[in-house]
Amino acid sequence: MSVRATARLRAEPDGRGGTALPVLESDGPLALRRTRSPLAPYARVTVVGAMSAPLNGDRLTIEADIADTARLTVDSAAATVALPGARADTGPSTYTVNLSVGEGAVLHWLPEQLVSAHGSDLHQTTRVQLAATGRLLLREEQILGRHGEPTGALTTRLTVHRAGRALLDQQLAYGPGAPGGWDGPAVLGGHRAVGQLLLADPSFEEAPLPARLLGPTAALTPLAGPAVLVTAVAADALLLRGILDEAMHELLDGLKADHGAG
Repeated sequence: MSVRATARLRAEPDGRGGTALPVLESDGPLALRRTRSPLAPYARVTVVGAMSAPLNGDRLTIEADIADTARLTVDSAAATVALPGARADTGPSTYTVNLSVGEGAVLHWLPEQLVSAHGSDLHQTTRVQLAATGRLLLREEQILGRHGEPTGALTTRLTVHRAGRALLDQQLAYGPGAPGGWDGPAVLGGHRAVGQLLLADPSFEEAPLPARLLGPTAALTPLAGPAVLVTAVAADALLLRGILDEAMHELLDGLKADHGAG
């Protein structure tokens, strides 16, 4: 039996310089837990998988509303593994994330990796509505197959609108049914881990960063708006995380030093 589940959260200022979570609703395999945040005045929510999901045919959604001036970090306790399920006629699973970031708000969306297991078929969609003075740090990582197995079918789409205008609209497809060449030298070049790191900050309007390579398998690209996108491929999840973490710390340290961003 396929699962339909929607988890919701809302973050807003608590009136004392911190962030409250008046809405924290878990559903099905999506369990949301408030956890200790090492970074004041951010609140922190951890997504905990309550069961194996998504299986083919499941429909999972997370909705997060970050009110004006609130600050929130969302991470996850473990990787999400897309699995085929027991039946072959259920169709693909969907995993949808809808994020809204208000004026002066900050959201760090940093889940663990998504693993596309052999035989799975997942459509993942992340949609972000970002206010003009909102700030966003978003990481997505896809691991194509568990150790020693081929990947499942995976389609991901990331769309970000800032102040109502498109900032990024990117779709990627891997595995069975994907356009030819997805695993060729012009795309993955034999790698099985791929990731993106998006940083949107109004400070980039005054001091945009230039495009540049970040080693042999990663690049930083400024977007047509106050944001940069880091894309990377790697042989495995550990190497990919190292590349993205290094880029993230460099970007955040640069904002703190040059503009006092936090």
